[in-house]
Amino acid sequence: MLLSEQWIAWMGLLGLLTGSLMNVVVYRLPRMIMEENAGLSLWWPGSHCTTCQHSLAWYDNVPLFSWLSLKGRCRYCHAAISWRYPATELFTMLGFAAIAVAFPPGLPAFGLACFFWFGYALSLIDLKTMLLPDMLTLPLLWLGLLYHSLSNTLPLPDVIYGAVAGYLSLWAVYHIFRLLTRREGLGYGDFKLLAACGAWCGWQSLPLILVIASLTGIVLTLCHARHAGIHQQPVPFGPPLAIAGFILLCRLMLH
Repeated sequence: MLLSEQWIAWMGLLGLLTGSLMNVVVYRLPRMIMEENAGLSLWWPGSHCTTCQHSLAWYDNVPLFSWLSLKGRCRYCHAAISWRYPATELFTMLGFAAIAVAFPPGLPAFGLACFFWFGYALSLIDLKTMLLPDMLTLPLLWLGLLYHSLSNTLPLPDVIYGAVAGYLSLWAVYHIFRLLTRREGLGYGDFKLLAACGAWCGWQSLPLILVIASLTGIVLTLCHARHAGIHQQPVPFGPPLAIAGFILLCRLMLH
């Protein structure tokens, strides 16, 4: 097997394994925030069926393959296991493998995979709960600053200014919108996610990130309105920001 094929295979495997971890984070982290007495952490209790609460053996917890072998049902109570679990693992595996196809082994590939993982996890949580937890947005921001301190992709002042400008720009929009309409159009998690995008992509990329995110948000809103009709709920801005940040980071890494 060629080195490039080995690299793609190893990155795909890493994506599959971290996709399984993402399922835990997406399911548990919002409950840890919203349910003070949930008795949960990311590591305890161990993996279990959410219907019958039976603990899962290791062979029932193999990413993607266990779901396929069990035909999407719990071994013990036969309740359906959501397709979202294998879909998340598969998409993360394909995302990491695609990054390996475009980038050779090195810091840029791992940096891009890191942003992809955090952005995808935040998007799933935001779509489900309208939350962007600090436990993900803030590490993503610090990792962006750390990445550029180790690489020569962008000068460190550019990414520091990007983090500050990213936060303050949406903070200002939030307060102006609230003053004019007496409604909240954004959440503080959106400020922090744009700050993280600025820490990864630099302040120069922020206008284009906002343009792409706004256009993506309009498309998602129209699609959501078509299916939800008059009962539509607000569409979260986290996924459009994560998509825009990833696009601009790919563009930055390729130059």
